Amino acid sequence: MENLMLMPTIRNGRKFDFSDAEIVEPVREEVKETKKQLHFIEANTEDVTMEHLLNDCVTPVFAKDNELTISHPLFIQVVEEATKDFFRGEQVDEPEIRCSHIIKGRIPSAIHKPANQLLESDKTIYYERCAFSIDVPTIWEDVNGNRLYLSVTGVRAYNQQNLFSKKVPEVFRVAIGFKNTVCCNLCIFTDGYKGELKVSSTRELYLRVLELFNQFNPAKQLHLMQQLGNSYLSEHQFCQILGKMRLFQYLPMRLQRNLPPLLITDTQINNVAKSYIADENFGSYGKDLNMWQFYNLLTGANKSSYIDSFLDRAVNATDVAMGINGALHGEETYRWFID
Repeated sequence: MENLMLMPTIRNGRKFDFSDAEIVEPVREEVKETKKQLHFIEANTEDVTMEHLLNDCVTPVFAKDNELTISHPLFIQVVEEATKDFFRGEQVDEPEIRCSHIIKGRIPSAIHKPANQLLESDKTIYYERCAFSIDVPTIWEDVNGNRLYLSVTGVRAYNQQNLFSKKVPEVFRVAIGFKNTVCCNLCIFTDGYKGELKVSSTRELYLRVLELFNQFNPAKQLHLMQQLGNSYLSEHQFCQILGKMRLFQYLPMRLQRNLPPLLITDTQINNVAKSYIADENFGSYGKDLNMWQFYNLLTGANKSSYIDSFLDRAVNATDVAMGINGALHGEETYRWFID
């Protein structure tokens, strides 16, 4: 089971079954289109189309040699092409694109116009940060009562690229994991994430994305998430964990270095507490909370992250949930959070 790997061509409707050690025959299921109400990321972002990025946005350049960067739409197209090639025969949905931090400019002929006299044709824009999600809904599994689809996510943030230099390898973030269709929370593990994918061309980007797909182990990830439903936190333990999370950032660095990293912010910890009471899917006020619910409270809070920190925090949410689950069964790494 743990050796199951995704291969470049997968039959339609693959459903991973953990009832025994063997892989059952794939199940084909017709995927019905539904209007999306939720987004995989929310804070400070807006929904944009590929047409808008292609037709209405300029492409930044490296200032010293005027060399083009790999633009947001080109990044999305390359990852989409790699996804369709690797999962040939599967349904691959159109990318959901979210952008933030708009950078405004003017065309040369409009430099001296007052702002209130500018025409739309006088303006230039591009987005400093862009995130997108591409679902493969014919590859799915039910985990603890929730339907999860395979999903590929990409992030690009120009603020993390020195555009005032000559052209250098550009930095991208790409992840493959599963999306909880109940809430659109992303479940991303370390083996499905490249946090600093540095490339100099679209061809290199395409090959590196395929490498990531090859190393991803979906069966192991699904199995670990299934196990979260078998462990429970009492309300006292849950409150203690939140308190330790709040305390973590104020610890002296010498103490922090001896603990596993925690990237969730105070505001997000508050959102976890609020959702514990109010979330209709994962709230558990007044009764024990299973670790699958706790994990989704963390990934739900992460949707308020800015684009440039979103995937790093998604992976950290997984590490924290898995680590605390291990601590409940005697492991030491995350023991501090429950002691």
